[in-house]
Amino acid sequence: MVTYVFLVAAAMAIVFALVAIMHRSPVVNVLALIMVFLALAVIYAVLGMDFLAAIQIIVYSGAVLVLFLFVIMLLNIRKVERFGSGRPLQAFLGAAASIGVGMGVILAARQLAPSFGEVIEGAEKGTAIPLGKALLTTHLFAFELISVVLMASLIGAWVLARKEDS
Repeated sequence: MVTYVFLVAAAMAIVFALVAIMHRSPVVNVLALIMVFLALAVIYAVLGMDFLAAIQIIVYSGAVLVLFLFVIMLLNIRKVERFGSGRPLQAFLGAAASIGVGMGVILAARQLAPSFGEVIEGAEKGTAIPLGKALLTTHLFAFELISVVLMASLIGAWVLARKEDS
């Protein structure tokens, strides 16, 4: 079962990577890239790298969403087309595919879940404790400097996106 989950996640990553590269709409590109990141997180989880899977979702998908927010702010996009407007068949097929994929993920997760209280082999290795200690002791200055740079970029995007009062 684990092999099938791995293969499905790998196929999803490849397909959505191609969509992210080939589609003309920047919105679809970013959403496809988020799906690639989520598929990679599933691959990491299947391989037993739970911490890396969580970081993949939190950092990369979160960072892409923040970048997408910057793009929306800079382009000043105010109105989004109504869902399925002019394409009811595609809207229905997209909703049905989303529900199908969601149910498949839920069923696969129920099959893969270990019994209550069971520790997966190798789970003690690669915890977040050494990473947290390194970030808050030896690399504290770099960690805080990155947070200041991110805050400056947020303020810069806000300044560039606001309209001048005439």
